[in-house]
Amino acid sequence: MSRAARLLDLLELLRRHRNPVTGTALAAELGISIRTLYRDIATLQAQGADIEGEPGLGYILRPGFTLPPLMFSADEIEALVLGSRWVAAWTDVRLGNAGRNAMIKITAVLPDELREQVETSTLFVARGSRVPEVVDLGAIRLAIRHEQKLTIDYRNNDLSESARTIWPFMVGFFERVRVVAAWCELRQDYRHFRVDRILSMASAGVRYPRRRAAMLKEWRQQNGVEPNS
Repeated sequence: MSRAARLLDLLELLRRHRNPVTGTALAAELGISIRTLYRDIATLQAQGADIEGEPGLGYILRPGFTLPPLMFSADEIEALVLGSRWVAAWTDVRLGNAGRNAMIKITAVLPDELREQVETSTLFVARGSRVPEVVDLGAIRLAIRHEQKLTIDYRNNDLSESARTIWPFMVGFFERVRVVAAWCELRQDYRHFRVDRILSMASAGVRYPRRRAAMLKEWRQQNGVEPNS
């Protein structure tokens, strides 16, 4: 294994640990000596990786350090291209533009061989018909990001209408519809709202009292959904 590949493996290993991990454990998993591990950590720190810790206490990688795009494999490049094209085809305008802009930035710093793979990719995403929506999905995403309550007028399955105050924390993308998972103050429980059935929407102007990460975890437990699903 080359030293560059070993450094990347070390970064990925540190990313998987949310708590400090000992140098001995890291060295054992990488199959290297503890002396080599210390040198590799010093190299990564010199290159800007925010690795905290010291021998005997353990190490942790703080968020913010990213892998150089030139280290992407061909399969990873294809996954990024396909993902950005799917986002452009099936999400809202702002998110679609963000996906395209992200690929432009990545492509700009790729070596020639990988840049050509992006530009000549044969993976395409078909655009299908989607049930039309009245409200802006981008505004819902913003409310989720800032943990803001939304007030909505909603048309139920039986075509009756109701006013709700919801705490949105997730958006699901299906073939023809998008669905918001939220805590509903009216029902005092988690509910799922099809975006195309939201007749009007406004920000309530206040944060909801729980963290969205906690709500997502609880929702997953109730619905038997694995974290990476």
